[in-house]
Amino acid sequence: MKKLLCLLLGLTATAALRADANTDHDTFVKRVETCEAIIREFQSDPTIAIPSEVLQRAKALVIANQFKAGIILGFQAGYGTIMIKKSNGQWSIPVLVSSGDASLGLQLGGSSVQSVYVIMDEKTPSLLFEGRFNIGVDAQAIAGPRVAEKETWNRELLNTPVLVYSKKKGLYAGATVKTGYLTRSDSINRAYYGVPYDLPELLYGDYVKPVPADVKPLMDYVTQLSP
Repeated sequence: MKKLLCLLLGLTATAALRADANTDHDTFVKRVETCEAIIREFQSDPTIAIPSEVLQRAKALVIANQFKAGIILGFQAGYGTIMIKKSNGQWSIPVLVSSGDASLGLQLGGSSVQSVYVIMDEKTPSLLFEGRFNIGVDAQAIAGPRVAEKETWNRELLNTPVLVYSKKKGLYAGATVKTGYLTRSDSINRAYYGVPYDLPELLYGDYVKPVPADVKPLMDYVTQLSP
């Protein structure tokens, strides 16, 4: 039975990767636009908004849209974007990633969950270089403080590698969370940006010129939040 479960999971993941590799440019654009809409929605609602103090100290942001991909084994998948703040203070282009196995919020019966992961150190984004990064396992992750809690939250939380923001209610700041994994989507990004480079080069290099107009709104908004 265990071998069968592993086989089914492997087939499901392989199918998802193949689907990503064949995704057209318009779908890539929609993914980036969805991630922009997610963080804008977060920041418009004080009950879930990320405080400016957190954003000012952020070294990277991951915006994720995760959903139930099917009924087989309850497999859950999704996508997101990662941006890092470079040493010169400028934000990188958004790089698409895949995500899965998210449980935060899904146990409430919903079909999807939107999250923002604020990465507070420069080392953690490099965990994606190896291909897969388990949030809350490979790097400590806790629920981040929200604007509505600005008078009470402990600033020591800002030393945590990953601060997680989700729409789930009742998750208090500092609570330890595990929210699934992120994986590299190099074939998607090569197709999207039309370059032969992978995630590390796209995040830390300067190989995409000019920056596509499709991703500028997200870049500009993140820069506005964390100049």
